[in-house]
This record gives sequence, structure tokens and C-alpha cells, in this order.
Amino acid sequence: MDRALNYLSIARKGGLAELGEEPVGAAAREGKAHLILVASDASDHTWRRAKSFAAGTDQQVVRLEETKEAMGFAVGRTSLAIAAVTDPRLALALVQALGAPEQHSQALEVLTAKAEKAKKHQAEAKAHRRNLRKGKK
Repeated sequence: MDRALNYLSIARKGGLAELGEEPVGAAAREGKAHLILVASDASDHTWRRAKSFAAGTDQQVVRLEETKEAMGFAVGRTSLAIAAVTDPRLALALVQALGAPEQHSQALEVLTAKAEKAKKHQAEAKAHRRNLRKGKK
């Protein structure tokens, strides 16, 4: 589980994570939260809020085995109950680091598709920039 928290820490340092209920809710409403993480000892109300943020979308919600203190320590806070990862490839790596693929199979499937789409989009953007430099349209 430490690897998953390391990915959360990397996401925060790279500006690819939203921390706390308000920012996570805003990111989910904008459709930017690819993965919402909830601490194991977070209240049932927080879990229900996270599920409602993702309801009707392909955003995934995962309950971690780590406590609020462990999540907070990973991102430089005293406590953190809910967080969102806004990059699909980093979200996929985080879910893969959790282990137990049968438990997170739906999240793995959706995030794999999103990561492939993001990779394809990045390659197309790179080819477009290269064509602009060479004078092609």
C-alpha cells in the first residue's frame, strides 16, 4: 500500500491531485477527477459523498486500506480523508499499486481505457507539433 501513497504524493507534487472534500467535488463536477480515493477510517458520509461525486460518470471511487493520517502524511498534511487524481495514467498506476486486481477490476478496466486514450492523444499532439515545424498542415 505504500506504493499507492507514493503515487498520491507524486500526483500532489505534480499538481495532478485535489485534496479535501471541496476541491475533489469541484474536480468531479468538471469531469477531471479520474480516480477518487477515500481513507479507510473516513466517515460513511464522506464515502457516500465520494460515490455521489462520481455517480453517472466514468470516474472511479476506491476505498484505501490506509488511514486518514497515513494519507495525510503522504501529501504533507496531518490528516486527509478524500483525494482525487486528475491524470488518467497516474490514476491507473495508483490502482495497479493497490494490488488485489479482482477487487478493483472495474476501476482497472476504465482507467486502462482512459490511459490508452490519453497516450494516443499525446502522440497525435506531438505529431501535430512536428508537422507545424516542418510546414505541413
